[in-house]
Amino acid sequence: MRVAASDRRQGRARWMMRAGAACALAVLAVACAQVGSPQSASALPREAFDYAGWGQYLGGPESAQYSALDQIDKGNVGQLQVAWEYDAGNGAAPQFNPIVVNGMMYVQRGDAGIAALDPATGREIWKSEAKGRISTRGINYWQSADGSDRRLVFLNDGLLRAIDARTGKYIPGFSVDLRDALPEGHAPTPRPLMTSNPGRIYQDTFIVALPAGSGYASHPADIQAYDIRTGALKWTFNVVPRVGEFGSETWPEKDRELFGGVHNWSEFTVDPELGIVFVPTGTARGDFYGGNRPGDNLFANSILALDAHTGKRLWHFQLVHHDLWDFDLPNAPKLMTITRDGKKIPVVIVAAKHGFVFVFDRRTGEPVWPIEERPVPQSDVPGEHTSPTQPFPTWPEPFSRMSISEADINPYLTPEDHEKVRQILRESRNEGLFTPPSLRGSISIPGHNGGTSWGNTAVDPARQRFFVVSRETPVLIKLVPPKADDKTVIPNRGPQDLAYGAPYDFLRQSNGMVAIKPPFSFLTAYDMNTGNILWRIPDGTSWGLREQGVGDVGSQAPRGGPVATRTGLLFIGTAGDRMFRARDADTGKVLWEHQLDAATEGVPAVYQVNGRQFVTIPVGGEGLHPQAGAPKPGPNRYVTFALPAR
Repeated sequence: MRVAASDRRQGRARWMMRAGAACALAVLAVACAQVGSPQSASALPREAFDYAGWGQYLGGPESAQYSALDQIDKGNVGQLQVAWEYDAGNGAAPQFNPIVVNGMMYVQRGDAGIAALDPATGREIWKSEAKGRISTRGINYWQSADGSDRRLVFLNDGLLRAIDARTGKYIPGFSVDLRDALPEGHAPTPRPLMTSNPGRIYQDTFIVALPAGSGYASHPADIQAYDIRTGALKWTFNVVPRVGEFGSETWPEKDRELFGGVHNWSEFTVDPELGIVFVPTGTARGDFYGGNRPGDNLFANSILALDAHTGKRLWHFQLVHHDLWDFDLPNAPKLMTITRDGKKIPVVIVAAKHGFVFVFDRRTGEPVWPIEERPVPQSDVPGEHTSPTQPFPTWPEPFSRMSISEADINPYLTPEDHEKVRQILRESRNEGLFTPPSLRGSISIPGHNGGTSWGNTAVDPARQRFFVVSRETPVLIKLVPPKADDKTVIPNRGPQDLAYGAPYDFLRQSNGMVAIKPPFSFLTAYDMNTGNILWRIPDGTSWGLREQGVGDVGSQAPRGGPVATRTGLLFIGTAGDRMFRARDADTGKVLWEHQLDAATEGVPAVYQVNGRQFVTIPVGGEGLHPQAGAPKPGPNRYVTFALPAR
């Protein structure tokens, strides 16, 4: 099946309709749909978040990564010192964002599930009886209205489980296998469905995004909602529309059991005032070849606004059509209210892996700044069906570079590696952003392991600031034709010859460095009232180059998430140089830094106990990409900082 370009454009125009009227979208012909809202578009949310605690992943359901606490400020941050440390146990390095509720801090241990600590001293109160794999980035806290029932809710070896927040004991009878709600007809899933995505709680509902495998026969990664007390399934949103559902025409009519993925693998956001769940989705399978799935493939690579009570779609916007680059949306959308032309607009901000910032009125999905459909390079791979256009925001400016030439080759490579990269650039398709994968080989920049990632954005809702951590990791995507005996088995269909393969090639050279010249990564600050970039600086340093006396080049693989504060600070760790820093949020200048002996790949938690403010960061491992010359990392642990005790 081939969806003609004219049909695709007409389809997008139809999707702009809501309640019998077209969305008022300037210069726009992309997938935006509004089918109702829990609150009228003229009403403003009360923005009742106080940002004073850290009771949920990323601080709260709104994912702000912001703290209104004001004890630590620009004048005294230089006095921060280690207050306590807690051993995180053996196993994978911790990425877990601690939460602090009712006088307890909850963290994850690699060898003992979840532990409860005294947040003022780090003293261990209990270890949970939960064993096995647990969502690695965070967990959820819930309590009944009278506080008698207090639970920590999370995925545990593919089961939705809950433990008593006061004792660490399992809640009897609360155990749900996520596979029970999978659609029929898709490949069997013998392994438990586990994801690092913590999910979210809205009122008495736990909402979770299913994971999906990497193969072509993967199931769709639907969004599910469960009753927090009983575990009963409340609603499901189908990320790959079933036949007859809205958006189903963006997929082939037949072979629905072949389509999967579209997974929200990272994190998502809940607006408790509007009752909306904002879910950024990922790529349909496979990642780099889509000949099996002609069409735009809704709701892949989209921001979904769902009614938190029912799961019904309120609006959506597809940021990448028929994705062939693994340009999933990896970051929790951010909420704030901005002022444009004298009017208050509650917005949702989406930072995309390919370097753009998309901003929408979160009530209606209308872009704050126009988004244009522009022609993009087309595929020359047999059987592929490239989208003729892609969405380009006219504003704000991107936070990542989107092209690489011979002049951009990393000057710190060896002469031999420098020449090798030059030859690759000359021999490959290299037409900038959206250069499609090819048999010849294609360059993708910032790359599917570049741009921004989970936990990498923060907001200051009081100043209307938006902060993005990003990295640039050019990749070579060279498709490999399937072999005659390379088959995928589909239930009731037998072996199927589905697609081309695409080995990962991050163009890392003999000294472990990326192919592009520094800065390798950036920290960018936006004024969201205007969309202007306030400042953009290298994010950290590279360990090997720092040892050579070369600084301010950015880390090659930053994974730390920033937290902004009311006092104008930005706390951020960088895996590459193993530093934890406090920066001036107005300028990006470093005001304080602490050298750690291992990487930081998580989001700090900022909280207060007995009048004293603390900042806790997970520490451990070498980071996403080990740095040449870096010493062996220290133990996994949680490190907590505070001003000197009075």
